[in-house]
Amino acid sequence: MLNPKLRRPIVGIAVGILVGSALIGASPASAAPKGDPSFAPSALASRLDDQLGTRDAGSYLDASGTLVVNVTDAATAAEVTAAGATPRYVARSGATLAAADASLKVGLKTPGTAFAVDPVTNQVVVSVDESVTGAKLAAVRAIVAKLGDTARIETVAGTLGTRISGGDAIYTGSARCSLGFNVQTSAGVKYFLTAGHCTNVGATWTNGSTTLGTRAGTSFPGNDYGIVRYTTTSVTISGAVGSQDITSAGTPAVGATVYRRGSTTGIHSGRVTALNSTVNYSEGTVTGLIRTTVCAEPGDSGGSLYSGTTALGLTSGGSGNCTSGGVTYFQPVVEPLSVYGVSVF
Repeated sequence: MLNPKLRRPIVGIAVGILVGSALIGASPASAAPKGDPSFAPSALASRLDDQLGTRDAGSYLDASGTLVVNVTDAATAAEVTAAGATPRYVARSGATLAAADASLKVGLKTPGTAFAVDPVTNQVVVSVDESVTGAKLAAVRAIVAKLGDTARIETVAGTLGTRISGGDAIYTGSARCSLGFNVQTSAGVKYFLTAGHCTNVGATWTNGSTTLGTRAGTSFPGNDYGIVRYTTTSVTISGAVGSQDITSAGTPAVGATVYRRGSTTGIHSGRVTALNSTVNYSEGTVTGLIRTTVCAEPGDSGGSLYSGTTALGLTSGGSGNCTSGGVTYFQPVVEPLSVYGVSVF
């Protein structure tokens, strides 16, 4: 963690003799998954969500791996079928769910809460951790009740917080995080991505013995990403996460199986349960996160979320641990790639 006394977003970077890599200054096309057939359903989900907008009410992969898209009218259903996905009629439209989500973004700021659209139940799910009790819990319940059956409350074990440590461990001062992905510009200048709640803490980053580089950008709260420019020539910078080569970046579908690597707990897998999640950390609100069932612990912050050769996200925070399980949120990696003009390699 950043501070041994605090549970904070989980950040992780893989570093050491072999350091992961990413690119700065790459074209937008570099973020499109290529050469990874297992990612095809997720890529189709992203394309349809962009194409249909609020005409769909979310999408997810079912147990067989089939892409299911929620719809409320026959014309949209036909469009979904033509694209090769399965339409599913639901009661609440994408516009209705978006309005509920927008209402919560304005009205629900209580630390220890998070919310996102759950396409499987066709509702907005508000998660409440163990720190939200008494009058605070009553206030949250009152806010959610105003949305009727469009939203529901669930409780999660532990407390939502940020954590530090994707791949190998990285350090700044007394804080430890994990390296997410190595990146580079079109000119070949090397950087790495990690969590913004990590890069907020310090400018100079090491692998414990060698100075790796200097912070070039950071964004937290609101977002949770940061970028560090390599200044060393004494380490080999690799585009892999552990032994897994990374060749592209993308956004997963709800229901997709994903993997996380962090310096505290190594590699763990789980499923995506929501996209565009909002989390109210004690440090501030972060929006647009990927919600998963993957476990993580302090020191995993900034670590890599991936599927096959596709980079997906940076470990932000969550609740629980890798003994009892929990919920972990990830900053989508496509956003910092675009903001900083870099790409994975």
